[in-house]
Amino acid sequence: MTQTRPPVQTIPAPPPAPTTLTGQPYEYRRSPLVEPDWTRFPGWRDVTRDQWESAQWQRVNCVKNIKQLRTVLGDTVDDTFYADLEADQRALATMSMLVTPQMINTMAPYGPPTTDALLADPIRRYMIPVASDRRTDWPSHPYATRDSLHEHDMWVAEGLTHRYPTKVLAELLSTCPQYCGHCTRMDLVGNSTPTVDKLKLSLKPVDRYDAHIAYLRAHPGVRDVVVSGGDVANVPWRNLESYLMRLLEIETIRDIRLATKALMGLPQHWLQPDVVEGLERVARTAARRGVNLAIHTHVNHAQSLTPLVARAAQTALDIGVRDVRNQGVLMRGVNATSTDLLDLCFALQGEAGILPYYFYMCDMIPNAEHWRVPVWHAQQLQHDIMGYLPGYATPRIVCDVPFVGKRWVHMVTEYDRERGISYWTKNYRTSIESADLEALSKRYAYYDPIDTLPEAGQQWWRVHRDD
Repeated sequence: MTQTRPPVQTIPAPPPAPTTLTGQPYEYRRSPLVEPDWTRFPGWRDVTRDQWESAQWQRVNCVKNIKQLRTVLGDTVDDTFYADLEADQRALATMSMLVTPQMINTMAPYGPPTTDALLADPIRRYMIPVASDRRTDWPSHPYATRDSLHEHDMWVAEGLTHRYPTKVLAELLSTCPQYCGHCTRMDLVGNSTPTVDKLKLSLKPVDRYDAHIAYLRAHPGVRDVVVSGGDVANVPWRNLESYLMRLLEIETIRDIRLATKALMGLPQHWLQPDVVEGLERVARTAARRGVNLAIHTHVNHAQSLTPLVARAAQTALDIGVRDVRNQGVLMRGVNATSTDLLDLCFALQGEAGILPYYFYMCDMIPNAEHWRVPVWHAQQLQHDIMGYLPGYATPRIVCDVPFVGKRWVHMVTEYDRERGISYWTKNYRTSIESADLEALSKRYAYYDPIDTLPEAGQQWWRVHRDD
């Protein structure tokens, strides 16, 4: 059968901002989803629709290095961009480059990908960071750590984090179809970089999974399992289905959540017939046993949502997955404005069938200060998005406080705005605090990006940075 190129799909540029102060602070305008024309990229000029919608083609043609990116972009981007990117990869990046064609196609979607368009693009800013994006005064907070949430410290078996009383995080593997620059698990996920020598999972997958199941059978107080990694889309389906069915055999498990950015970054995976059929078997079994099965994905900007993403989400819902929810991350230069968040939430809820659920403040990992926002900024964003979306589709903005967990940003106990130090309390012990009698009476600190502080606060940190 002769394959044809897709028709050119011109995406209109966003409407200009209003020039007067009349009307509402945010004006809703419905924007139907569009799959950008991938043939605008010189390297994909001859790619057919059948190829584009193939998960295998997408995986084979992921961009893993600067040479491959040059092939895709052709001569539309100048050498200064590649030099900027190479400098970041050599000295600053905590994640190796791995970007699906699907994600690249949502960068600079309004015309030919020029240098200026790419540098300004919100998707590029966190998927393909360049050195000039990052701060030179405070590239990392003094208290930034590779495992900022101490998940590895709370492993009760390899890859199984028991942080909350009734919930666990199951990391099945350490790879994803794409690597995000702000990844909170940058100490384990992905390939090592010149900056970070990654940790490695040591057990064979079958032994790791057996250890998870054994722990959960022995701890009936755990009712909720987040199945993650890495990304579950990189687990061979037969292995993932077996793991999920074993979870469903444990009577005390009542919630299972599959964590996969690939629903957005590689929707083609979740539309493969064998995956759809297998997920339907799992969903039917979950429904029969009264277990809530959900998919949690990770979309940070409305540009990332396309008809293929919506089709993947709707397919999951049609075959019996109870909910598809979104957990985004707040990042400067990407989505940290009320307009960006509301545009994204309306696209998620109204066009893609994905429920806006959480927006996390970006975690305190190395070389991430240019992305992070202060607590007061997150509080203002939560205020500014209220009242526009349906209540059930209004996301909570949360701070994931080390040793505490997710806290709504208005739950702060004390806040020193000058030095950017907020203090938080908690109402449960993690798995490493069973003998700590003071765990529930302590205050736990979280730190704003230092460049966002007043000059007096910045000067204080210059003096105390090594304390």
